[in-house]
Amino acid sequence: QVQLVESGGGLVQPGGSLRLSCAASGRIFNINVMGWYRQAPGKQRELVATITRGGRTTYADSVKDRFTLSRDNAKNTVYLQMNSLKPEDTAVYYCNVIAAITTSYWGQGTQVTVSS
Repeated sequence: QVQLVESGGGLVQPGGSLRLSCAASGRIFNINVMGWYRQAPGKQRELVATITRGGRTTYADSVKDRFTLSRDNAKNTVYLQMNSLKPEDTAVYYCNVIAAITTSYWGQGTQVTVSS
């Protein structure tokens, strides 16, 4: 049984910050890529950022220079620091973990709302 436990979502004003965390536990081995996706109402799920076990990161153009992704391999945990948040960042954020090259796991999602 594999669990991805997400935390850190919530309501924040434009320009504010939030930090999302996702911890993987259970029978999960050889984690390679960890990352976050998001889905806004009426839109498709989209990539936010990913990070490889070696620390190589990829960001969506819309979040570059505002969001920072990091991971703790010893804890199987990935962190998304989100700064300068905008209303268009409002979405459900989903953690994703790829293990053993081809096995993909998803978290249950955490709501991020950016509004004044």
